[in-house]
Amino acid sequence: MIYELFSSAFGTIMEMFKNGGIITYVIAIIGIYGFASSMEKIHHLRKMSQVDLPQIMGDVNIAMEKGGSLEALRSIGKYQNPLSKIISEALKIGYRNRTEVEDAMERVFIVEMGNMTKGLDTIKTIIEIAPLLGLIGTVLGMWYTFKALGVNANPTLMAMGINVALITTIAGLAVAIILLPIYSYINSRIEIEIDMIEIAKKMTNWRIAEMKIKVDSNIDKAVEALKESDGVVKVRKLLDPDANIWISINPNMLEKSIKNIIMEKCNTKMKIVSSKLKQ
Repeated sequence: MIYELFSSAFGTIMEMFKNGGIITYVIAIIGIYGFASSMEKIHHLRKMSQVDLPQIMGDVNIAMEKGGSLEALRSIGKYQNPLSKIISEALKIGYRNRTEVEDAMERVFIVEMGNMTKGLDTIKTIIEIAPLLGLIGTVLGMWYTFKALGVNANPTLMAMGINVALITTIAGLAVAIILLPIYSYINSRIEIEIDMIEIAKKMTNWRIAEMKIKVDSNIDKAVEALKESDGVVKVRKLLDPDANIWISINPNMLEKSIKNIIMEKCNTKMKIVSSKLKQ
């Protein structure tokens, strides 16, 4: 029963292609391409959203308690989705200044937006052009019909012309009707991802950062230079073989990276031993 139904439907479709002419084949080809592109885009978006924002931020908070921002970077590096990439740039405050971090986050956002929307214009164009191709087929079919209405009217040619008009119209509308809701669904998924990115930006608007650094020389001078810098809240020396200065920073006010502050004022090398960010 099912086989007979399938066989009958397949035969009907093949008959439509045969009678519809080349325009029907063109509509079918662009329709299949649009459908395949839509499915690939949906698969990409679903794969992207397998790990959501609460899970990523949960990993960041756990890693931050264990080993600071570097550990947090390592913990979310495995995800490689837009959210994790945006948050990764936000974790680099201190290593970079506020403007550099914001610029890096914006670059990531632009790249990921490009990846998410890639191919959408093609799908939209197919949705718009398929009915127009169907309309061309309709016009050609009607032309065949009126041509057959000559002095010696040929009913067979008239029927063929009407057949072409109907088949191409159906094919064009079918492609648009199938692809339009899929296109809308893809757009809605992209909007959800964009909303999540905006929330991630707000959640990574760190209130305070605490860092331990090791300066090779001129420790007292480095402490004074840090105290005079915008965004640095507190500074004190440490008696620690791995780090000799502790810093508390307001990330939103940090105009220069810690490394640049030390290099400009003290002309000495330094390394960040640990960095913890708090919301």
